[in-house]
Amino acid sequence: MKIKSKLQLGIGLLFLLNLIVGVLAGYYLQQLSEVSQSILTSNYKSLQYVRQLNNQLNKSGDTGGNQMGLFEKYLRLQEENVTEPGERAATEQVRRIFKQTGGSMPGEDQKIRMEKSIDRIEKINLKAIYIKNIRSQQIAENVTLVLGLITAFCLLVGFSFMVNFPGYIANPLQELLAGIKAIANKQYNQQLKIYTDDELGELATAYNGMAQKLGEYESSNLAKVLFEKRRIETIINSMTDGVIGFDADDKILFVNPIGSDLLKLSKADEGKNAQEVAARNRLFDEVFRKEDHKEIEFSTRNGECFFAKETIEVKNQEEAIGKVMILNNITSFHELDAAKTNFIATISHELKTPISSIKLSLKLLEDERIGKVNEEQQSLIQNIRDDATRLLRITGELLDLSQLESGNIHLTIQEAPAMAIVDYARTAVQFQADQKAVKLNVFTEEGISTITADEEKTAWVLVNFLSNALRYSPSGSKILIQVRLKRDMVEFTVTDEGPGIELQYQKKIFERYFQVPSESGKKTGTGLGLAISKDFIEAQKGQIFVISKPGKGSTFGFTIPKTRADITLPT
Repeated sequence: MKIKSKLQLGIGLLFLLNLIVGVLAGYYLQQLSEVSQSILTSNYKSLQYVRQLNNQLNKSGDTGGNQMGLFEKYLRLQEENVTEPGERAATEQVRRIFKQTGGSMPGEDQKIRMEKSIDRIEKINLKAIYIKNIRSQQIAENVTLVLGLITAFCLLVGFSFMVNFPGYIANPLQELLAGIKAIANKQYNQQLKIYTDDELGELATAYNGMAQKLGEYESSNLAKVLFEKRRIETIINSMTDGVIGFDADDKILFVNPIGSDLLKLSKADEGKNAQEVAARNRLFDEVFRKEDHKEIEFSTRNGECFFAKETIEVKNQEEAIGKVMILNNITSFHELDAAKTNFIATISHELKTPISSIKLSLKLLEDERIGKVNEEQQSLIQNIRDDATRLLRITGELLDLSQLESGNIHLTIQEAPAMAIVDYARTAVQFQADQKAVKLNVFTEEGISTITADEEKTAWVLVNFLSNALRYSPSGSKILIQVRLKRDMVEFTVTDEGPGIELQYQKKIFERYFQVPSESGKKTGTGLGLAISKDFIEAQKGQIFVISKPGKGSTFGFTIPKTRADITLPT
């Protein structure tokens, strides 16, 4: 029999006993109620009416019809309340005598006969009350006896169920718990001895089979586990990246040779808390606290090496059990990046001269003194001019990028009127705005006159913002240029009514060569403008930002310090 069936049977028995007790109690209480109700509704009322009849017969000082009218009233009520044997005859006797008086005061003889009949009615009801009281006592005694017996039986059954049934469930569970603890301690030879035909017996059988399989698995795979452990240790130790493992409490678990050399750690540091090691190892402390993906320079016996820190959290079913800090060797990438920067700078310088020559030649071609050109030739000249202008802009951006990457950017920091920068940028894009029927609105907060910045490069950033805003703004829309004071900084923002930028692209938009994918799939630039703008602004100790919601336009902005003391010029 299943545990569920046994529980249902036991609880059903208790329910049946409670039901029997309830039914018997209800039956006897109903009888007691009927007896009590009979006394209250009949005999007690008859006694009240008899008392009133005697009061009216013996009342003195009133000889009128009012006294006998009340007598007749209570007599009529008594006639309606006759319930006991012999009570009706006595009541009728009183009625006959009352009729003989004609509704007036009875004579002495009539009064005596009435009083006797009334006394008889009283005795009959008192006797009935006495008999009913004895009956109710008997019923109460019977109820007490029966309910006591049944209650005692129910208590015995319930006590037996309470004592025996929990052990029936708990004992096998305790044995199962002991078996699980043995499994946790890798004692796979312990077997459960539960031989019932219910779920507990099935569970014991399944447990015994599991323990046997685990024992077999442990025996067969221990060598494999040890082999894999040694193999992983060999791989970690042979890596060119530094690898340091920590547990959930930042205790150092292992360090490979590269990590030991870079951070000046030894085998003695394994097993110690990272904070304890950091307290006496300044290099380890700096690296441990440094943010991920930041470039770190180390001096080694092979020269200057560059590493990037990366921390990987180790989880077991969503619970963090430790982490691994990896120092990725990016020295080769750093060297390639320097070579790329030199290459870009060289190519850009080499391209600027022929492109300038092309533009000069185009200007000469348009001079009518050399000769007139037809419309088709003029169109070709215009296309060549546009391409040359675009190439010149790209080479200029590449030159700026190479300067930024090499650290050779030159800033001319001086006081500059904030409105002069805004007016320069607006004038630079006004023709393009007129062509698209886009209105440029300017708002400048009061109290802002000059800023301390590189006027040319700051204006270049604002022009870049406006050019991008015009590129994505629909015809007939508005672009708002705002200049506001933010504590000790001046904030410039450009807000358009374009399609906006999704959040996943906002985090990458200031990265080099990144362009937000367009619906047409066509690229409209090099992806360097915003990256160069970011470097220009940060070189002046400012910050650049973007706020955008898809379908609701974008706001690009940057802040510039008000005073020269806030800026440290690059060396």
